[in-house]
Amino acid sequence: MFVEYLSLTDFRTYPQLDLALQPGTTVLVGPNGIGKTNIVEAIGYLASLSSHRVSSDGPLVRFGADQALVRAKVVRGGQATSLELELNPGKANRVRINRANPVRARDSLGILRTVLFAPEDLALVKGDPGNRRRFLDELLTSLIPHHAATRSDFERVLKQRNALLKSARSSGRFTAAHESTLEVWDQHMAQAGAVLLRGRLDVVRLLQPHLQAAYASLTDGSKAARAIYRSTLDTLLSDDGEVENDGAASPGLLEDLSVPELAQKYLDEFKRQRKKEVERGVSLVGPHRDELELLLGPAPAKGYASHGETWSMALSLRLASYHVFCEDDRSPGATPVLILDDVFAELDTGRRNRLAEVVAEAEQVIVTAAVAEDIPAALQGAQLVVVSGGVTAGAS
Repeated sequence: MFVEYLSLTDFRTYPQLDLALQPGTTVLVGPNGIGKTNIVEAIGYLASLSSHRVSSDGPLVRFGADQALVRAKVVRGGQATSLELELNPGKANRVRINRANPVRARDSLGILRTVLFAPEDLALVKGDPGNRRRFLDELLTSLIPHHAATRSDFERVLKQRNALLKSARSSGRFTAAHESTLEVWDQHMAQAGAVLLRGRLDVVRLLQPHLQAAYASLTDGSKAARAIYRSTLDTLLSDDGEVENDGAASPGLLEDLSVPELAQKYLDEFKRQRKKEVERGVSLVGPHRDELELLLGPAPAKGYASHGETWSMALSLRLASYHVFCEDDRSPGATPVLILDDVFAELDTGRRNRLAEVVAEAEQVIVTAAVAEDIPAALQGAQLVVVSGGVTAGAS
């Protein structure tokens, strides 16, 4: 697939930008801070409904404006679809698909698929577990769009359950009324958490072989890359509930369980952790506290990997996502758009060339760089120069 046309209105620094794109490689060149990343951020947001730079929509709207619009024409297997996304900070975002009446933004998920590489990806390896959970959840909702509702349901239930636990803690006593209400929220959270956990486990299973292959392709192959999902349910299953949940149990015990079986495991663990949760006023069990552990050889990547290895692991996670998308839809013209936002400047020559060779096969690759010399020969293509407030044609 590819983006044929992009239009931004009051998005980030652009009052208005209209940009024609094409299949193959397009390089956006310009000084740092000029607005290159704003362009690819808009494309990525249209695909995932999230930004790789900020956690809320407010900064995406140009200062002084009330709303931003992102319009695009997406071509997938010869079929064109127009998207128009309204970003309304503090309100619900809306989208028009093929100029129809506005619908919920999440109804557009799956129309455009992108895989975006950026310097922020180092946080996938070096950052806290929330970065890795978000990576899994965004990939899950891109593969199966209805899981956007799964994430929303779980976050809503978690918020309500935490509010009840905090209230019980503040009151100084855990009453029968607290217990009966908490049991209701236990049921909701067990169901929502089980659906989300099942989805994440499936995503990790799909990623695993591609992560190993991608890391080998970017390095000399001397270390094997792996990802292990650590759930707060692991110790319950492996130790019959007799030890503290420290996330250190052997992986793989959850993979074959159904959603109802996982939900029951959550209910059992809620009961076991009841006293501790009430004392702390927070939910201690659930997908919100899980971890995706990344390993290089026998050691965790976090804390042990060199800077180059960290970059290679982060890039491998994105490449693995790309191949998961390709396997999910093998029809012609369905491969996702690849976006490389200022990553080549961070890589040594060897890693630059290996990455360029791997991604060059995609139908559309969009690259940003401060100077054209940072782009490897394998990714030379149409060049656009980003200037203050707009884009001009460059060398090809």
